[in-house]
Amino acid sequence: MKQDSTRNTAYTVDCEDYVHVVKFNPFDSGDACSLIAYGGDNYVVVGTCRFQEEDAEVEGMQYKTLRMFHHGIRVDAIAWSPETRLDALPPQIRFCTAASDKKLRLFTSDLQDKNEFKTFDGHSDYINDLVFAPKEGQEVASVSDDHTCRVWDLEGNEKAHFVLRSPGMSVCWHPEEAFKLMVAEKNGTIRFYDLITQQAILSLECEQTPLMSADWCLKNTLKIGAVAGSDWLIWDITCSSYPQDKRPVHLDRARLFRWSRVNENLFATTGYPGKTTSQLLVHHLGHPQPILTGTAAVGSGLTWHRTLPLCAVGGDHKIFFWVTEM
Repeated sequence: MKQDSTRNTAYTVDCEDYVHVVKFNPFDSGDACSLIAYGGDNYVVVGTCRFQEEDAEVEGMQYKTLRMFHHGIRVDAIAWSPETRLDALPPQIRFCTAASDKKLRLFTSDLQDKNEFKTFDGHSDYINDLVFAPKEGQEVASVSDDHTCRVWDLEGNEKAHFVLRSPGMSVCWHPEEAFKLMVAEKNGTIRFYDLITQQAILSLECEQTPLMSADWCLKNTLKIGAVAGSDWLIWDITCSSYPQDKRPVHLDRARLFRWSRVNENLFATTGYPGKTTSQLLVHHLGHPQPILTGTAAVGSGLTWHRTLPLCAVGGDHKIFFWVTEM
């Protein structure tokens, strides 16, 4: 494995719109292709991807748009539902968005005539992140600049409401910890809430601000990662409420942190869009330097493929894909 390889993107897809957010479906939809959704100023587009890394008959990558959903307003975040199935008859696509009007929108489509959406009202400021309950998909959790984390049913009724001490930046719901919610706040605190008692049960501290993004490792439930200031930070929750490891990465400020879905030591971070480019860094905990450095013109969003060490970032009418080693 090269210590520090600067790489151009492995693949790019041309998009209809400026891409503010991009999200691989983290759940198995029953199809060989991977679902991906991206959000722009007016639309959400859902498509499928297949890569040569998983299918020798594919040259490079195949991308196909399944449907474009009119959104009418800038998309700030997207979450996939585990109820999305491509192997059902008819198929079902279900996802939820957060938009710049402080509302959540739940979209359900059979990719034919049935295209429904419901609006969830309640947040009084920008929504920074949202996630579906990972097992049944019957609830959605969201965090906002209004200092709350809210849990909704699919009719848009508020089922739980946690008051935070600063803006909520990230919310995670782990498939192996279905009754706990991880909420990361801008003030550098990450808290775990018990959804049965609706009480905080554990907290972690960055000891630096602003915390912009945090993630719960899929492959190891004891590992939490975040970016705060210009550093990445990693916790082992059995050891301490303070980070086990941290390192400065982005010169200006770090923006997003995402664990790979295939390896508990692999993660990616992005910097703030600079005047011309954003930096993507892929890190491996066994290596002192990033194992991959990528740049994207004004990139935004960051997402890992469900089964490959491959991540994507959105940009100006494009999605950029990078492949790394395990």
